[in-house]
Amino acid sequence: MFAKSVMIPKNKCISINSNETVKSALNLLEKNQIDAMPVLENGLYKGILNRYSAYQAFFDGGISKEEFLTKTSILDLVTKEDTFLSIEDVFENALIQLNDFPIIAVVEENKFLGLVTRYDTMNQFRSAFGMDSPGVRITFTSAEAEGRITRLADIVKKFHESVISLVTFDESDKLLRRIVLKVEKRNNIQKFLKELDKSGFRVLHIQED
Repeated sequence: MFAKSVMIPKNKCISINSNETVKSALNLLEKNQIDAMPVLENGLYKGILNRYSAYQAFFDGGISKEEFLTKTSILDLVTKEDTFLSIEDVFENALIQLNDFPIIAVVEENKFLGLVTRYDTMNQFRSAFGMDSPGVRITFTSAEAEGRITRLADIVKKFHESVISLVTFDESDKLLRRIVLKVEKRNNIQKFLKELDKSGFRVLHIQED
């Protein structure tokens, strides 16, 4: 999945022009109950104005509140000027880039196209793990060898399992692959698990959600 599939398009984003006052910017953040928003100049991306960064700049600035709110340039407060996603970036990159920040811009040729939020990114991961769908989550390991995922697919097909999600991870020694499979709850789960074990998949944990 790409950033363009999960981003909020620019026409639905709350943003502010770089020539506005800091007071206007903070009022806009407060009005919409958000912590950060993109700063634009003729549609071009200039960075992110973050509520915390603005407050920190005021406390460190040594000027009056009125002067700070009306005289300080928004461009002096922006962060993440060089941190953004391209529209073709995979959405997983958003989680790395966001870290503890609430939003990240999607930019092409310096033009602002939209935002990916930490909230939406986490929802995509919830979906990837099937966290909002009831079923049985099975965690198991497999030798890192060619054809193992194909063998797993054959077992799933044999037992007519309805797959909700399938996620794989490399183990640290690179000889094993950890697999998390979530399937709809059926009365053949024990037979399915037995077939997994017979085929060399070591079941570590089973949880009904």
